[in-house]
This record gives sequence, C-alpha cells and structure tokens, in this order.
Amino acid sequence: MKEFSLAVVGINYLNADQSNRRFELAMCAPGEPVHLVPETNNRHDPAAVAVFSARGVQIGYLSSERCLWIGTRIGAGEEHEAVFQATGQHAAMIRIRFGGGSPTLPAPPPKEAAPEEDEWLNQDPRGDEWLM
Repeated sequence: MKEFSLAVVGINYLNADQSNRRFELAMCAPGEPVHLVPETNNRHDPAAVAVFSARGVQIGYLSSERCLWIGTRIGAGEEHEAVFQATGQHAAMIRIRFGGGSPTLPAPPPKEAAPEEDEWLNQDPRGDEWLM
C-alpha cells in the first residue's frame, strides 16, 4: 500500500507557543502540503510524529496506532509526501503517499440537497396556530 489516510489527533490543544491548532486547521485547504516530523525526544512518546501545516504551525500528532510505523519509515529516509485532507470534530485527516508522487484525495461524500425554498417555508411544526 503506497497511499492512505491518517488521523491527526490533539487538534484541540494549544501549541507550546500558544498558537491555536484549531485556528490553523481552519486555514488549511484540502490538498495543501503538511509536514511530518518524528519527535524521538518526546518525553511522553518517543515514537510521536508531529504534523505541521504548510505555514509551519503544528496542527497535532499522528494517532498512536500509526506513529511508530510512519515515523520508522520517515526515519529510514523513505520518500513520502503528505497533504491535508479534512477536519473533523475530534481529529483531522491527512493523506500520505510513500514511494514518490503526490497523494490523491478521495472523493468527498455527497452533500445532502437543501430543501427547495417553498418546502422549508411551509414546515412550521406549530401549524397555523400562530395566526389565531
């Protein structure tokens, strides 16, 4: 497998310099480059891999389930490229590709169609009682 999506956790914390990860995530666009930096001196997890936006602001860490595997590959000098994919409520997603080339973003889920104007105007759950 050359290409896959990874969760970025810790997005609700402030960085050491007090920059706001959530604010930075709001600035990220799908397909924008992100940088992965193994933190072998991290006192909480020597396998931690920090994720930085294209502007150099940390947006979080790879999830613990994947950081050792990804960090080892990066540390071995394996060619890779990563891009921002999306932000969720508790995590963000990035897309990474090993072995050369740019990662491709999966198609976004289809959006629910908005009701036509006439439909939502006539959907008062109280009915006509406000006219009385």
